[in-house]
Amino acid sequence: MPFFLPSAKRIGLLCTLGLTFSQLACAPQVSEKTNSASESAKLSSADAQKKLKKSENNSAKNIILFVGDGMGVSTVTAARIFDGQSQGKSGEENTLAFEEFQNVALIKTYNTNSQVPDSAGTATAMMSGYKTNIGAVNVLPKKTADEMLISSCQEKADLPTLTDKAKSKAMSVGIISTARLTHATPASMYGHSVSRDWEAEKDITDDIGTLGCKSLSQQLVESQVDLALGGGSKEFTDEQLSQWPGKVVTTAADMQKSGDEKLLGLFNRSHMSFEADRADTEEPSLSDMTAFAIERLSNNEDGYVLMVEAGRIDHAHHGTNAFRALKDTQALNEAVKTALAKTGDDTLIVVTADHSHVFTMAGYPTRGNPILGLVKTTDRKTGEPSADYVMAEDGKPYTTLGYHNGPNQRTDDSPALTDNMVQSPDFHQQTSIPLGSETHGGEDVPLYATGPGAEYFRGVMEQDEIGQILGDIIANQK
Repeated sequence: MPFFLPSAKRIGLLCTLGLTFSQLACAPQVSEKTNSASESAKLSSADAQKKLKKSENNSAKNIILFVGDGMGVSTVTAARIFDGQSQGKSGEENTLAFEEFQNVALIKTYNTNSQVPDSAGTATAMMSGYKTNIGAVNVLPKKTADEMLISSCQEKADLPTLTDKAKSKAMSVGIISTARLTHATPASMYGHSVSRDWEAEKDITDDIGTLGCKSLSQQLVESQVDLALGGGSKEFTDEQLSQWPGKVVTTAADMQKSGDEKLLGLFNRSHMSFEADRADTEEPSLSDMTAFAIERLSNNEDGYVLMVEAGRIDHAHHGTNAFRALKDTQALNEAVKTALAKTGDDTLIVVTADHSHVFTMAGYPTRGNPILGLVKTTDRKTGEPSADYVMAEDGKPYTTLGYHNGPNQRTDDSPALTDNMVQSPDFHQQTSIPLGSETHGGEDVPLYATGPGAEYFRGVMEQDEIGQILGDIIANQK
């Protein structure tokens, strides 16, 4: 569900009445025994500083943060098998490039007022080092929603982003996303907004505008970002594009032909195409954009910070289309390979997710069973794959991959699945609970890190520690 914030005069009352919990970044109800979000972040920062002081290897010149939007553990596992099977292997023994990184952590993703998070709150944690409310972009949670609104519209925001921190050290900054560049995750690299849905000028109503609030598209063109590549041209007016202090391109070919000026690439009116559908477009791949950005940003002797988001993993999951989610995870893996090939031992590479999805693998499928296929199990007497599909209690076969909720609920009236049906790229896996859109999951997500500073990412961590550690590494730049 989108997060729409109504008239500023109505916000406090609506939050008090609890009428729009799913729509507003309302202030959390926090126990007196619980640290506030800002106190929690300060504790995380102190922990990060201790880690930095304990290590002599904190000299990362460059930082690349890869975010697989919605890439929880089950997605990584299924993508590993999917990638292996696409190479003719059984799949289970395969390893994705980032799974070879030696430093691994589990990340707690909750927002300050939500057990299961959204991408705005989680991206804020990673980009600023502070957890915040669901739906908010780089705005500290306040006692009331009115206070959050006013805070988000101040000229000097209270949460510096990774872009702000990098620019204070004369570093270059790049943003890549297969989603709209004004979407929650990329916006958290440069923007501040109490509502993630204020993407375009049309989203800023008169009463909000009088408070000084700016759309995320306006904040991007006014930002210090050197390079931004992604989708979302419909969120920008012609006047805004004329304000961009560099070149604007709309195709992969034009991107490659661009000069050294600041570059804004808008390759689709909305989100970029799924990787499975990209071949017939003029859009660059995630790997192409990553290679281009590294080459361009590497010209700065002071280093760079680059955020790369595979944003459409999330969208495929919301639509219960496992094939496209796994193809886009595979594309992220290719982008990581590209980054590894184009960088040296002065670059910290972190790969993680903002949150997970209610995406499951189940049914005791036999080794090498097609990950998108129907379940065949192993005959325990012979040790060989069974000849027939396993039948559920309704007498019908079922898939290894499925979703806890979302569209395409399995009912008594659902047709019996066939292998041709379920292995089609357009098949939508069946669900248990009927919802218009599948939801995020609340469990921890994985993080993988390599390069100088990677040793700070170990164990079970709060998500805001990512932003704190990255910020402190930047602060320690000479």
